[in-house]
Amino acid sequence: MVGVDEAGRGPLAGPVVAAAVVLCKPRPVGLDDSKKLAREVRAVLDERIRRRCAFGVGVVEVEEIERLNIFGATMLAMTLAVAALCRRLDREPDEILVDGNLTPKGRREEWRWAARPIVGGDGSEPCISAASVVAKEHRDRIMREHARAHPQYGWETNVGYGTPFHLAALREHGPTPLHRRLFAPVAQLELFGGEISRAESFAPHHEMLSPAPVADLNIV
Repeated sequence: MVGVDEAGRGPLAGPVVAAAVVLCKPRPVGLDDSKKLAREVRAVLDERIRRRCAFGVGVVEVEEIERLNIFGATMLAMTLAVAALCRRLDREPDEILVDGNLTPKGRREEWRWAARPIVGGDGSEPCISAASVVAKEHRDRIMREHARAHPQYGWETNVGYGTPFHLAALREHGPTPLHRRLFAPVAQLELFGGEISRAESFAPHHEMLSPAPVADLNIV
């Protein structure tokens, strides 16, 4: 069974990331929706999943988000993640569980797998919980790296979400190429020459391959 989830639908900057995970046996202890886990716990789980389980990650950058819109970019990221996992395993999954109420099936022509949406699946289905952890940690690392080039926005802590600090930095410094210019707070800033509304900070919701050899995996 494959679990799929994404991270980064709501931020004002950076990519949207999805992960697809096949859990190993025994599965890592403590899996849950990544938003409910402390950062330290999430980091430990991410390391264990990557070391012992099979996973794929799909990353869709800002240019594609603006071309497709965030929903379309999320569907693409999920498709890329599952395709990466299939290459890793050298086989096709029987069924994929996707967090939320919609899946890429019928929305991305490359999606060729049976899929079932599960609302709240990141907290109820362990394979989706694992995917939410991998996607969140992968995206957070990307944003911490981007923060080195753009330190004024606080991405090392807010990872691109619309916190008061981030919005204040946008007012002072303007957007970077990594900002999603079609998202309302950034668009308003450009439209009204520096005036930006207070945006809600959306909670994080989800190509790299697992290093574990296939022979070492006990596939669920």
